[in-house]
Amino acid sequence: MSEKTMRCRVNCVGLVLLLSCVVVATTTASGGILDASWTAPTTNTDGSPLTDLAFYRLYYGTSSFPCPGGTSVQVPAASSTPGPGQTVSFRLVGLATGTLYNASVVAVDTSGNQSSCSAVGSGVARSDFAVSPTGTVSFGTVPLGTSVDRTFTVTNTGGGTLSGSVSVAAPFRVVSGSPFTLAGTGTTQAVIVRFTPTSTATMSTSLTFTASGGSLSGIVTGSGIGSAPSPPPATTNLAIGSRVQVVQTINVRATPGGALLGTQPVGALGRIVGGPRLAAISGSGSTTQYTYWQIDFDSGVDGWSGQDNLILKQ
Repeated sequence: MSEKTMRCRVNCVGLVLLLSCVVVATTTASGGILDASWTAPTTNTDGSPLTDLAFYRLYYGTSSFPCPGGTSVQVPAASSTPGPGQTVSFRLVGLATGTLYNASVVAVDTSGNQSSCSAVGSGVARSDFAVSPTGTVSFGTVPLGTSVDRTFTVTNTGGGTLSGSVSVAAPFRVVSGSPFTLAGTGTTQAVIVRFTPTSTATMSTSLTFTASGGSLSGIVTGSGIGSAPSPPPATTNLAIGSRVQVVQTINVRATPGGALLGTQPVGALGRIVGGPRLAAISGSGSTTQYTYWQIDFDSGVDGWSGQDNLILKQ
């Protein structure tokens, strides 16, 4: 552009809610999205053809007039010489769902000159994924040494391909469904979360689903009850090198009585590679000691497990 015509004319800009020229399509968590679209400029302010368009700068925020000075993102121009009626689209992510956003766009040429701000488009951000159930989910009261599962469902509500993951702190853990990829609106993924109490206290923590730069969080809670099963009599045929089988869902720990690494299901097979060791369950408040063996399981997590739920596999 010449110095006289350094500002290109943006004929129509918007963000997806169809407000005359302006189009804003719209998510409170940080998983919100906002789809913005506008018509590319074709002429300079003097009416001459636009031939050196470089990119757009999309301003957005909760203020009434976000341009200039608000948060912005650079959007590449598909062509330096846009044709009539060419539509440009861009998805903003990581917004607060349910919040009203305003947006405006400027066009920038190859010399760095930019147009004036377009008309403002407005829209309420929506989520591109949903999780059910929501809020606080209770796993109930669970006997020590056992586990309870709950199923959560992730749904793609924004279209396209959605990839993400799920995280939670011990004594809860995600046993299946993470990471996930959902292609297309309405596709779902079941996520199974397991609670294995390590003490008789009530435990609560955040369960977080993350995708497309945003996240949705809820609370999971559960309580332990009773005491860990008593170990069998000292007379046992278990020894290093023994092949063993799990007869009841069993905890696997980093050290005898130490940090919980995970669990092994009924029927799991493995080989004893260390032990035996006597230890109390760390953090349980009990001084009762149990006999632990270090087991190399055929699949899943390896570590130290109590012998009470193991049998010799002939």
